Amino acid sequence: MKLTILGAGSWGTALAAHFAGAGHEVMLWCRRPELAEELRRERRNAQFLPRTELPASLRVTADLNETLAADAVLVVVPSHGYREVVRRYLRCVASTETRGESVTLISATKGVETDTLERMSEVSRDEAAAADREIRFAVLSGPNFAVELAAGAPTSAVVAADSEEVATRLRERLSTPTFRLYSSTDVVGVELGAASKNVIAIAAGIVAGLELGHNALAALMTRGLHEITRLVLAYGGQPRTLSGLAGMGDLVLTCTGPLSRNRSLGVKLAAGETLEAISAGTPMVAEGVRNSLAIARLAEQRQVEMPITEQMVEILYRDKPPTQAVRDLMARELRPEAEL
Repeated sequence: MKLTILGAGSWGTALAAHFAGAGHEVMLWCRRPELAEELRRERRNAQFLPRTELPASLRVTADLNETLAADAVLVVVPSHGYREVVRRYLRCVASTETRGESVTLISATKGVETDTLERMSEVSRDEAAAADREIRFAVLSGPNFAVELAAGAPTSAVVAADSEEVATRLRERLSTPTFRLYSSTDVVGVELGAASKNVIAIAAGIVAGLELGHNALAALMTRGLHEITRLVLAYGGQPRTLSGLAGMGDLVLTCTGPLSRNRSLGVKLAAGETLEAISAGTPMVAEGVRNSLAIARLAEQRQVEMPITEQMVEILYRDKPPTQAVRDLMARELRPEAEL
């Protein structure tokens, strides 16, 4: 396929390098021209994925007009920048002679827009309507660390679209010998599962940082999956999705893997570092910080109980001590485990 990847962070670079190495024709778009120039010259993304050499066939640009002729466009940017990038891309497309053609847009962004509380599928459709463009939307998600995919380690993910035909076609065409894809039609479940698990991963980092043990971590992950499931069901998603790669699979990885940005942030919070200091010390985005607010607001809209998420909001935005948050969670009213 001819693929455009919008976003040259660690995951965008890893996807670009992987798909180019698998024989696809790939164009990687960078927001900053100086980064595009560096990648073309050094054939390496020193800031975000320093150990991965970019394939010679991978093209890099900072000009959106060079990215238009693609079979599919993967948007791999933080959720707070997603709308702007999609808007700019679709406006470029709208000005070309391919105006009548549908655009296949694949979100690899795990988040919810804080101001509007829209998922990336909803943002994409908003911007497509504004640009008077037809899109076919899909979301790609799963338990994936960029450095491992780029290194050729066996990796799996799920690609979801409202249309089973679109999801199946992308599954078949994008799977490689080391990147196995499964298809789904539960866009809501995949998107909300991906966004919510980031918040639980921060809590997992706090558990690790406070040295609360494996019992506490296992309980946190289990109850975290329970509250994510409640949210997904409230918005029309399928419970089965949460036992798959975009649910349990991604949750396990981000709560236990040392490469998880959200878990690492939680460890630092437990050590007494401030959110401001942690954020200033890295260019990497821990999506769980913004997601905690958005997920809590989505839960409030549908009267969904999400106690772990609520405590993360208290810690991140209201300076609640992590030890007090743990005590408050343990002191909650006792109830049947299966109760939703």
